[in-house]
Amino acid sequence: MPVPSADFKKAVARLSDKEKEALIVRAARRDAELYDTFSFELLPDVTLESVYEASADRIHELFNVAVTGRLLNRSLVKALRGATQEAARARRVTKSKQLEIDLSMYALRLIFENYTGQFDSVYQGFFVGTARLAVRLTNLIPKHLHEDLWLEYKPELDDFLTQLHGRKKSRELKFELPRALVLPD
Repeated sequence: MPVPSADFKKAVARLSDKEKEALIVRAARRDAELYDTFSFELLPDVTLESVYEASADRIHELFNVAVTGRLLNRSLVKALRGATQEAARARRVTKSKQLEIDLSMYALRLIFENYTGQFDSVYQGFFVGTARLAVRLTNLIPKHLHEDLWLEYKPELDDFLTQLHGRKKSRELKFELPRALVLPD
């Protein structure tokens, strides 16, 4: 991502309000994420909750509409990748790491409610991707959330980790899969 130079900043400062407005609108038209960021920062009806709802709907669509039966495991890997990207996108728009964690937990809930049968497939991609997401959450929660919120996520994430460890494929992973969310003292 380019870093604006001092000359660039001076040139923007010299623009009239009307020119700045036209430039912002043109940039927002070209970049959907920039548009969402401006909407979140400028519009009073675009709140953290509304961004969560919209992103959760997109994640739900990824898992329930885009997943097909013929190549189910490949579709699930693609949906999981899309869900992770959607959670990261929501974090970039709102600057809320808790929102990314909540959306990732939502994706894991969808997986464990509907698709755990695919963990036993001969293809490992979906199981490995799910395990990586769970490991990522065990790192993000203590690092980015306040101590009071840790206990809110611990029981559900521990359950997901226990279910992942209950699968034979967990011994074949090339990374460490924790047994529980370890909270620092």
